[in-house]
Amino acid sequence: LSRVFEDENKINNKIANDFFGEIVDTKVGYFGGIPIGYEVHRDALNHDAVREKIWGFRDRNHIPDMDAETAKMAAICGIGVRLLYIDTDGEEAALNVHPWEVVFVTDGPVHSSGYAMRYYRIMTDDGEKWRVDWYDDTTVTRYMETDDGVYSLREQVPHMFDVCPVIGFANNEELQGDCEKVLALIDGYDNTVSDVNSEIEQFRLAYMAFYGYTPDAETIAAAKKTGAFGLDEDGKIEFITKEMQDGAIENHLDRLEKNIYRFSKTPNFSDEAFAGSQSGEARKYKMLPFENKCVVAERKFSAALRRQMQILSTAWAKKGLTFAYTDIDFVFKRNFPLDLRYEAETTALLRGHVSEKTRLGQLSFVANAEDEIAEMQAESDAYSGGLLDMEDEDETEE
Repeated sequence: LSRVFEDENKINNKIANDFFGEIVDTKVGYFGGIPIGYEVHRDALNHDAVREKIWGFRDRNHIPDMDAETAKMAAICGIGVRLLYIDTDGEEAALNVHPWEVVFVTDGPVHSSGYAMRYYRIMTDDGEKWRVDWYDDTTVTRYMETDDGVYSLREQVPHMFDVCPVIGFANNEELQGDCEKVLALIDGYDNTVSDVNSEIEQFRLAYMAFYGYTPDAETIAAAKKTGAFGLDEDGKIEFITKEMQDGAIENHLDRLEKNIYRFSKTPNFSDEAFAGSQSGEARKYKMLPFENKCVVAERKFSAALRRQMQILSTAWAKKGLTFAYTDIDFVFKRNFPLDLRYEAETTALLRGHVSEKTRLGQLSFVANAEDEIAEMQAESDAYSGGLLDMEDEDETEE
């Protein structure tokens, strides 16, 4: 969009095709479209209380939406950032922070950083100023920009956790966004489409060749009004046309488009491979590179979520609820067109060979296996109780 030509009179269309947005949206929808499940180990300490506490935290902070936004930022920037804090009601709260506002100080992965600095602009009575918040294991130290450009200490307060409450959600080990490897390809595609569009528009400017005759400005002005030129017997006028190599241009664009999807490991859903006649399992094989990329993101996301539970456990311990944060598992399900018949047949074959929790966890439409087992048990108890009541009534009538 910033491209300029030396010749200012040359048409310079700037058309941006949003491959970047499609790559990010496809990843977020597939990876985070179905909310991440939180499961507490059955034999965990204070199982029921911990489970209730986690769901309260999720509901208050709209964590499914926050997780999707974190995944989006990680796909764009290579890292998403979340800040935990205690709100004015004394409850644990979460805030997604722009990645470009945070610096992690760590010799390990960003999700377990011991120190973090957040720098951002806020509006004050004296105008917009830079503010810096420095987090360690126990306190947050706040600085504010002054009129002379230096930073003054404003306050140092406990953040009420025992671990640095700023969490980095890495997209991968290299902290690369999903589009970083294909930015040059996207620019090449945009430039080609823009140039072709400019050439087509340029055709509206009539270029004429004069043979044996040189018109002056007055003649051209008169011709614009009358639409005609007067020529001698040997004179000749014709339009100059430029041949566009449509085939070469289309082949070039097709190759760029294929490489954009290929190297970003993103499926092109307009491709024939995703036609309606393809089975769900056949489509999954086509999406294997994309799935592999999401598996890496899932592992990084799980590590960051476990760090989140570790931080929360320190605050909940102060309120009398003790548990091991390692007793929490995170369940990721892909948002993918379902082949329910295949899933039903597969899980039916697993009956008796694996636990019910594992078996039901394979079904893409079951968000939480433990909840599903509890619902099934409740229905079974209600049905059994109903039958017994009916039998008692029959015996009484007899």
